[in-house]
Amino acid sequence: MEIVNNKKEYRFEIPFEDGEYATLTYRWLKGSMVLMHTLVPAANRKKGVGAALVKYVLDYARAQHLKIIVYCPFVARYMKMHLEYNDLKA
Repeated sequence: MEIVNNKKEYRFEIPFEDGEYATLTYRWLKGSMVLMHTLVPAANRKKGVGAALVKYVLDYARAQHLKIIVYCPFVARYMKMHLEYNDLKA
């Protein structure tokens, strides 16, 4: 599964063969990455795509020494189940 940081659109993307994308949009606030919204097209839900996308973004934030602010409910639920990422919170 290819995940791309589309910096122009401020989103991480997983492209699908049908031309749709799973996305996690972000913004910047005082040096922190603000995770805004996760979207997975209906045809690709319940396959672990959203979780893989969130994990990738959190690992990216850690590798880049970024702090995060979570507005996205999906990311918040993921982080409640994966406490190893709590140190990333701003």
